[in-house]
Amino acid sequence: MQVDEKKIASELKGNTLLVYWEMLKSPNNPIGVRELQRRVGFSSPALAAYHLNKLVDLGLLTKERGDYKLVREVKVGVLKQFIKIGTLMLPRYVLYATLFTTLLLFFVSQLRVINFYSTFALIFGVLGTAILWYETVRVLKQKP
Repeated sequence: MQVDEKKIASELKGNTLLVYWEMLKSPNNPIGVRELQRRVGFSSPALAAYHLNKLVDLGLLTKERGDYKLVREVKVGVLKQFIKIGTLMLPRYVLYATLFTTLLLFFVSQLRVINFYSTFALIFGVLGTAILWYETVRVLKQKP
């Protein structure tokens, strides 16, 4: 049963999003209710089970012998701002920020003559790097 993206986006908020985020961290490993409760810090296993069952109803997880496993990844809401590299969920801007920082450091290390063009390139590089790192930190703060 496939649920449409709009329904998933409307349901995937708050603690349900937090549970889904935790499931995304270990996509190949089934997780039990109590283990998830400890990881997320819920007050009771019933609360964790409620959110896990909600994700099963949305078609994002399956339940196998008491454990839950991720079957579908969706990019809705704040999840659109993250990319997955292995088990890491990184803000999309971190790659661009790292590239700009590396290029800026290389430019500064190779800088021999200070003139209008090198000053312009330096200002452009510093501003671009600062903006990209600002956006990276802003997206990280939105992480569930």
